[in-house]
Amino acid sequence: MSSDSLPLLFQPLQLRGLTLSNRVVISPMCQHAADRGHATPWHMVHLGKFALGGAGLILTESTAVDPRGRIGTADLGLWKDSQIAPLKAVVDFVHAQGGAIGVQLAHAGRKAGSEPLWEGGAALGDARMAADEEPWERLGPSALAAGPGWSAPRALDADGIAAVVQRFVDATVRADKAGFDVVELHFGHGYLVASFLSPNANHRDDALGGSRDNRMWLALEIAQRVRSAWPAHKPLFCRLSAVDGTLDGWSLDDSVVLARELKRCGVDVIDCSSGGLTEETRALPVPRGLGFQVPFSARIRREAQVPTQAVGMIVDAQQAEAVLAAGDADLIALGREALFDPYWPHHAAAALGADPGFERWPVRHGVWLAKRAPGLARARAEARERQSTNEET
Repeated sequence: MSSDSLPLLFQPLQLRGLTLSNRVVISPMCQHAADRGHATPWHMVHLGKFALGGAGLILTESTAVDPRGRIGTADLGLWKDSQIAPLKAVVDFVHAQGGAIGVQLAHAGRKAGSEPLWEGGAALGDARMAADEEPWERLGPSALAAGPGWSAPRALDADGIAAVVQRFVDATVRADKAGFDVVELHFGHGYLVASFLSPNANHRDDALGGSRDNRMWLALEIAQRVRSAWPAHKPLFCRLSAVDGTLDGWSLDDSVVLARELKRCGVDVIDCSSGGLTEETRALPVPRGLGFQVPFSARIRREAQVPTQAVGMIVDAQQAEAVLAAGDADLIALGREALFDPYWPHHAAAALGADPGFERWPVRHGVWLAKRAPGLARARAEARERQSTNEET
């Protein structure tokens, strides 16, 4: 089957010097399984299985550029050189399977320091944060807490802002040394940069507050500096909360404007998520039906003229293909659906007729599945025949 006759979901996509074999992306998912920011065997298995599953691009969980900016105590990090080698081992495995892998770089800002979801997800108290072996400090544009139970962050001054930008640059250099194919900047979900963007978190009266252009400064500065540090042949993604979920907060109109400016900075793909500015907006007041965030991707793609990645309740091959066919996105990102079925891309290829002979599967798997298929088909046909006979008698 030629690439032109393939379903859109399985047509290659060229982004700078990187060619993705298909349009399926594994979305970042916090695992809370790192050892002082270092990847562990959990990450090799967690991320490695998606490479076996056939995804075109795999993104790591939110990876902290600063230990003060971790979401939780066991987040991945790239704030020091010793964290490069464990991640490189994962990268090398993914590459050996023919896949591509990216790292999502983040600073949690005023939402730093929380329990894993399975322990409730609540904010860590200041005493607990102070007792950790790595330094913690909630930082933000203004001294406004992220919600009940959260301490107010320290409002960043000029030196602090410069240090944050440099942290992103330094982590980007480490990401290149680890061999990552893509860097994604996390500018959504109420974390540090998102809190600068929203007028409901940013009450500054200096050049980084007030107007939308002022509030966008940090996002654009980080994007420009990271783009300069990241090799020109490697793509740069950016995740946005297209709307922050608050009344009169960051809007989709704002995201279109920001996406245009990020494109000018050299960002290649906008990853379209939503919500999360505060704990009250963790669950966005948008009906969470199938593909509920696709309209955000569609509008940003159309009006900002930038490739987009759609994410959120995309659950089967036909739905994903329809999103691409409508021109609503260039990439389809899966999170929880991929956890439920790590082989979703292979199953989607079969459902769309793109892999009738299991040739997309790793050869160590595909050869056995191809051998199994005729016998399984016969057994199912015989079972149907027996059932029909029993019903007739």
